[in-house]
Amino acid sequence: MEENSEQSSEKEQRIRKITHLYYSKKDVQKAIFEFSEGREVVPRYFEGFGKRPDSLQYPGDVFELVRKGATSFHCSEEIWKDPLKISTEMNKKQLDELRVGWDLLLDIDCPWIDYGKKAAQAIITALKFSKIKNFGLKFSGSKGFHIIVPWKAFPFEINKIQTSTKFPEWPKIIVNYLKELSRPILEDLIKQDLHEFKKLEGFTGIMCENCKNLANKSYQITVRCNNHKIPHIETFISSNYDNSKKCPDCNSFMEEADKKEIYVCSNCNINSLTEPKNFSRGASTDIFKILGLDLQLVSSRHMFRMPYSLHEKTALASVVLKLEELKNFQPRDADPLKVKIRNFLPKAEEGEATELLREALDWYKNQHPEKSETDEKKEFSSEPIKISGPLDEIFPPTIKQILQGVKDGRKRSLFVLINFFRSIGLERDELEKIISEWNEKNENALPKEYIKSQLLWSYRNKIVLPPNYDKDYYKGIGIFPTEEEIKLKNPVNYAKKKSWQNSSKSKKRKTRNSNKNQI
Repeated sequence: MEENSEQSSEKEQRIRKITHLYYSKKDVQKAIFEFSEGREVVPRYFEGFGKRPDSLQYPGDVFELVRKGATSFHCSEEIWKDPLKISTEMNKKQLDELRVGWDLLLDIDCPWIDYGKKAAQAIITALKFSKIKNFGLKFSGSKGFHIIVPWKAFPFEINKIQTSTKFPEWPKIIVNYLKELSRPILEDLIKQDLHEFKKLEGFTGIMCENCKNLANKSYQITVRCNNHKIPHIETFISSNYDNSKKCPDCNSFMEEADKKEIYVCSNCNINSLTEPKNFSRGASTDIFKILGLDLQLVSSRHMFRMPYSLHEKTALASVVLKLEELKNFQPRDADPLKVKIRNFLPKAEEGEATELLREALDWYKNQHPEKSETDEKKEFSSEPIKISGPLDEIFPPTIKQILQGVKDGRKRSLFVLINFFRSIGLERDELEKIISEWNEKNENALPKEYIKSQLLWSYRNKIVLPPNYDKDYYKGIGIFPTEEEIKLKNPVNYAKKKSWQNSSKSKKRKTRNSNKNQI
């Protein structure tokens, strides 16, 4: 026990020695300070965090906090008028009034760095599909990566709703949309490695039944200090405890008395001790869940490691990377004594992420149809309708116009077409053929990976009708419904009517022919 305690103490001393040398650099102080503007900043003192709220007033504050024992720095995704005015007693309205905006932060926390790199590549590809040119990329300092889209890239408001007030709702929607969009890209990147997963160190094969994510192996550890008549005993959960816990009474290292293996779902914040029935051994077809990737670390006042902050467990720096460096990046490249200072927050174009936000909100609305006592509630359909007659005779004029190819609104058009074709029961092969032919007619074709991701997502969910004609979808595409279409409200209603008319005409013809034969 004494040997382990000495090793833990040496590790802490070594990291503290590095912190003084590293954070004394003026360029490191400047990088951390400049990124902190308008953000809540909290230092970490090896084992615990400092007080909240806090912020940096000068670059020199970084090293002053290090002198007091700080080993790393963490900050908020949210940008505030005055971070020091934040209070836990504030309600949502008060926080919304104090919040200036928010960055979109994607936190890729994968147990295996090589697969984490591929996940980052897939997500970046998805961002590019949505016309995001300016984003930041950095190493977390351990095994993960952070991707950031600056607040400046987002519109001030959408549909008369102020964007800054929609935290964390809208960032969460965007993150989940990007996850769906990048899924087929990630699957293509690692499909040849699927059989190797079970050989990976740390792969448990245990799934959380609640969210179907891969569970992490952890331990319930009991430690005790025998320097007192009544031993001081503590029990806690840790995945990599290094025998460094000290007794609060005498400050000596405590001995490990018991260690029990358990499973933890970080997404649901539950473990197999309290909810044993929630964990089972099973497979998953969701590559994000197999890898244990969780991109949903978006919550009010959530903190993430600042660029160029050190990591206590690895003594590596959270370095900013160029995209071309990602593929060959290794943790040794984050040696704090060799880092090159770069800007994590790029100069984005104003409104650059408007299309991304609109697409994500449209996707979310499609996934969660409105539940109200209106016609829109009746529009939801779980089974395709039955149609008769040639397809070109039942297609609404709006659908025919879209199928001629569009200049603007390609993604909205794809959204309309997929939902329309699925709603009228078109076979998947035929649907994909029509979509492919339509895409070739567009002035600028959509990437095949994007179309694939939208089809995969659609077929994993129930059928949902395309938007009603009174929605902005069609005007945004540059297509205006006819009076007949507007009266029928939805493209599927139009198809149903024409199908019924064709069926009636067919029956009448059969009746006439039958009467002639009888005569």
